[in-house]
Amino acid sequence: MKLSTRARYGMRAMLDLAVNWEGGLVLLKDVAERQGISKRYLEHMMTLLRNKGLVVAERGARGGYRLARKPEEIGLDEIFEALEGEIAPVECVRDASICERAGDCTVRDLWGDMTRAMRSVLEGETLADLRRSFERKMK
Repeated sequence: MKLSTRARYGMRAMLDLAVNWEGGLVLLKDVAERQGISKRYLEHMMTLLRNKGLVVAERGARGGYRLARKPEEIGLDEIFEALEGEIAPVECVRDASICERAGDCTVRDLWGDMTRAMRSVLEGETLADLRRSFERKMK
């Protein structure tokens, strides 16, 4: 299973905002430059993140983006779901009613196990945890 570019880039953009948390508003062009992401693509991701209440945008000459909450209060699962939707590799894990075989499907059980494992990793980490990992790597 491959994660989309939106998930990969969006997580990097959120990490960038967390690293620059104390500095206040961050210009999108600066995030785009630091992360090697197209500003236009980044704008699309920021809209998704803003709609889920994870970032705040302020317009004007001194405008920019900032996290809506402290990095410790933002779970990686929230970011992932804002960008990708509900965590599940296949639709039948989310909604058993779409498949007549769901109740007897051993393979669906496997997909459910994968979903729980992914959710466990993402729910167990915050943006602050990711920032600490980043800072350790930069030493």
